[in-house]
Amino acid sequence: MAEQLRLMAVHAHPDDESSKGAATMAKYASEGVQVLVVTCTGGERGSVLNPKMDRPDVWEDIAEIRRAEMAAARAILGVDQAWLGFVDSGLPEGDPLPPLPDGCFGLEDPQSAAGPLVRLMREFRPHVVLTYDEEGGYPHPDHIMCHQISVVAFEGAGDPEQFPEMGAAWQPHKLYYHHSFTRAKFQALHEGMVAAGLDSPYQEMLDGWVDDGTDKGHRVTTRVECAEFFPVRDDALRAHATQVDPDGTWFRAPLEVQQRIWPTEDYELVTSHVETQLPETDLFAGVRGAK
Repeated sequence: MAEQLRLMAVHAHPDDESSKGAATMAKYASEGVQVLVVTCTGGERGSVLNPKMDRPDVWEDIAEIRRAEMAAARAILGVDQAWLGFVDSGLPEGDPLPPLPDGCFGLEDPQSAAGPLVRLMREFRPHVVLTYDEEGGYPHPDHIMCHQISVVAFEGAGDPEQFPEMGAAWQPHKLYYHHSFTRAKFQALHEGMVAAGLDSPYQEMLDGWVDDGTDKGHRVTTRVECAEFFPVRDDALRAHATQVDPDGTWFRAPLEVQQRIWPTEDYELVTSHVETQLPETDLFAGVRGAK
């Protein structure tokens, strides 16, 4: 296209952008695509998952620390980033689950909460939008709400009769869901580790994997080869020091094994307003060269 290609990735919390689709974004950014990460909440109620950061001084300033981590990760990936300003819901635990806290993102009305995202879509004018599937990738209330407002905004941004106060209409061309965690991927990585004579960090996960219909590997339509950017992805992950333990499972499989065995990040094309052929290897298939 004569104009610059634009990609918008909508995520629930700071750190989600570095664990889902980060290498894809870094790849496209390196090619001159304008990439905008939209972060729905500040991650204020997130756990501190790195034991080295589980300290009183961190907990006292968790909101600002997570903003600083997001800024560092954004710079590493080479993308832009915007906050929607909603309040983290936290991940409810217990049986029965406790109610979500008043005023949190998970309790928002999706139609109303999509308004700020519609404004961003109309200002940024993305050709491609990435978000989570209908179950949020995993059932965190903020991930599910992120999915809901992304779908409302994708469908409403191009309709001048919807959200008229949010600027001139713009219809994104394609909507994708992430599918990062599939059995086929982890089985292949496990077998690659074993074949290389290495201890696999995936054995326990695979042993406990229950075939309950939640694996969406069969829905993947689009595989973007981006292994060259796996080191960038990992650096962005490590920037979220409260959320990611550098000695944890994220980094136990050597990059060489990951790059050789599963060199792609994988997506499901949900809606397309341009012609394309499946399977795809490019999120902008059908967009490039369109008038």
